[in-house]
Amino acid sequence: MKRLLLLPLFLFAFSFCSDSNAQNWTQFRGSNLNGISTDQNPPLFWTPDSNLVWKTEIPGEGWSSPVVFDRQIWLTSSKNEGRELFAVCIEKNTGKILNNILLFKPDSVFGKHAVNSYATPSPCIDENYVYANFGQYGTACLDTRTAGIVWKREDLFCDHVQGPGSSPIIYKNMLILHYEGVDTLFIIALDKFTGKTIWKTERPAELYDHLEGIGKKAYITPVVIQVNGRDLLISNGSAVCIAYDVQTGKEVWRIVQGEDSTISMPVYADGIVFFYTGFVSPPEGEKYCELFAVNPVGEGDITGTNIIWRVKSPILQLLSPLVHNGLVYTIDSNGTLFCLDANTGEIYYQEKLKGKYNASPVLAGSYIFFPSTSGKTLVIREGKVLNIVSDNKLDGQIWASPALIDNRILIRTSRFLYMIGN
Repeated sequence: MKRLLLLPLFLFAFSFCSDSNAQNWTQFRGSNLNGISTDQNPPLFWTPDSNLVWKTEIPGEGWSSPVVFDRQIWLTSSKNEGRELFAVCIEKNTGKILNNILLFKPDSVFGKHAVNSYATPSPCIDENYVYANFGQYGTACLDTRTAGIVWKREDLFCDHVQGPGSSPIIYKNMLILHYEGVDTLFIIALDKFTGKTIWKTERPAELYDHLEGIGKKAYITPVVIQVNGRDLLISNGSAVCIAYDVQTGKEVWRIVQGEDSTISMPVYADGIVFFYTGFVSPPEGEKYCELFAVNPVGEGDITGTNIIWRVKSPILQLLSPLVHNGLVYTIDSNGTLFCLDANTGEIYYQEKLKGKYNASPVLAGSYIFFPSTSGKTLVIREGKVLNIVSDNKLDGQIWASPALIDNRILIRTSRFLYMIGN
């Protein structure tokens, strides 16, 4: 670990002028990691040239989602085929790039999947610091008041095979990182102020040793939930979903299923954990995964007791579900939109869509936004009957999940960051 002194570069004037009514979007899928905003009047219609507050070209390439605190927007980017990794800061009101900070220059760059980037994990942010993670290439903490690097870690090694994908999350004084590759599989909690390790927990070897190397990898972002007054870290890997005591990293319960990649992150709502499993290979027929709804109260192996309902789904599920008002909304890897009852798994509707929807949806007011790789964002009204409101096109592809702030929507495409507003 490299410890660097705070760099007294310069102060952002706006850092000390906090918007009293500002809303923040501090992590991947929002401050609560569920894709849900408190906004009630989001924009529903736009084009590349209309209903825009601003549009800013982002240097380099990256699929990380933007995070927001007060008047700062942060995301990550890469150049030179991953040999230069950056944190980028944009001013919220104007779209002006304030900083493009080179964080890492790896000595060696490894391969990635064609649909991945070298800057896919989304940053996370709090009042004074922003955290950027690039998987095996390094993790850094920056002071948002000075743009100075506070600390770096470049000693967390993992062969991701297809590039990094898991986003860091903040929990109290911790920065929690998920590493599951073909060679090493662990969850680690760092002191967010110093970068030092608080705890590190290996995935259970007995559940992974029999898998093919390529099957051990996972790219999920974990969540923290509270169950009977106890905070649990929920992390669904390729072979097992495990609940850890977030204070210690000790396992509390597990649900075993899967033999290959998981990408979609778990979601928690109304006392139920929802997650996609790893691949299942039946003796006959095609591989599949499943969407599980799980009662998180219990200890030990709860595979046989706590699964409330399960629905089969195609493999290679990237998109994470959105759960609101007792309904689950998801698009599977074949492009079929589903609305299910959160308590029973009953399917209220399913609709085959055109295109690929790999970015996770977000919700504001009564509207759900599903971005597609074609650059379109499908907007539907929530409810048990499908009600398509609009399908809005922007320039470029969309792989990053949107951020919702101040009744506006931030969408990152392969070239630009758009602030869309009424």
